[in-house]
Amino acid sequence: TRREDDGDEREPVIDARDLHFAYAGRGRAVLRGANLSIEDGDRILVEGGSGAGKSTFASLLVGLRQPSSGLLLLRGFDRATLGTHEWRRRVIAAPQFHENHVLTGTFAFNLLMGSAWPAPPEAMERAETVCRELGLGPLIDRMPGGLMQMVGETGWQLSHGERSRLFMARALLQDADLVVLDESFAALDPEALRQTMACVLERAPTLMAIAHP
Repeated sequence: TRREDDGDEREPVIDARDLHFAYAGRGRAVLRGANLSIEDGDRILVEGGSGAGKSTFASLLVGLRQPSSGLLLLRGFDRATLGTHEWRRRVIAAPQFHENHVLTGTFAFNLLMGSAWPAPPEAMERAETVCRELGLGPLIDRMPGGLMQMVGETGWQLSHGERSRLFMARALLQDADLVVLDESFAALDPEALRQTMACVLERAPTLMAIAHP
């Protein structure tokens, strides 16, 4: 969906023109001639089967890969002009579950390591608010240490759905221009899905969600 045009000409958040991408050693391109313009406030759903190139396209948008050819701009600038660090600060992704990780440390560290760590009190308060909006309130209340509970390999173990919502919270807390969620909702039951979608739609300034049909 796209917000109603207010009559002003705006530079797109992302402008992708004729993007091609092929993995090294593979003759056939995964992406061929991809075009997309993403404006402030857009909510975009990208659907397709496995191997269709959805996650590859997302990796180009967040700056993890470079297109083989074509033009990709963020607010009118290419990655060489903005710099990789600035690009990745402004376009944030929650990758697919098997490509994302809960690190050994506190729950708070896993939430805020990309935005504000060590975290001031206001960042901790905001992190807890976002988590509760995503339906993680019962988890926080159940853990003896709350947000400071150790999680990961040597700490409290999170369920598949809890981890998915942790990854979404981590992305939302980084105040990016564009949030890309790759298969983030697949592990959620209908009630959790409804709650997380409401939070994401409210808090992501511009959103792309990738899913199987």
